[in-house]
Amino acid sequence: MGSCAVVELQRNAPKWSKVIDEIVRMEKKIFPKHESLARSFDEELKKRNSGLLYSDVDGDVAGYVMYSWPSSLCASITKLAVKEGYRRQGHGEALLDEAIKKCRTRSVQRISLHVEPSRTPAMTLYKKLGFRIDDLIAGYYSPDRNAYRMYLDFDE
Repeated sequence: MGSCAVVELQRNAPKWSKVIDEIVRMEKKIFPKHESLARSFDEELKKRNSGLLYSDVDGDVAGYVMYSWPSSLCASITKLAVKEGYRRQGHGEALLDEAIKKCRTRSVQRISLHVEPSRTPAMTLYKKLGFRIDDLIAGYYSPDRNAYRMYLDFDE
């Protein structure tokens, strides 16, 4: 087991383009075309109210999480992905945990996310970290693919 760290991607980081390239490759592999942010990644991250954390394992990007806080009350986890060879090793949990902490520092009251009901490992992870199912959104991803909306509330 080499060194592993959850790193916040800074706009002017020297590794910016290398990390983005790796993430874009992961996006294309993991997500269906219309859901992939590959083309709009840079725009997405230029927004002031969004962040990206990635899991760095010996210089390799093992996974990443994107989050945003469109309002002062609510944040959302917009993407969470872990490379196939790194799954079931706690990277997803470490990333999500760190993203939750980052959102908490913005003093938001709720974090929400959407997940496909068939993605059992993701659902299990979200529940483990305290997310609850709010609602089933029919046709969220595409006409025949639904999503659960899940949320985590912070007690005042």
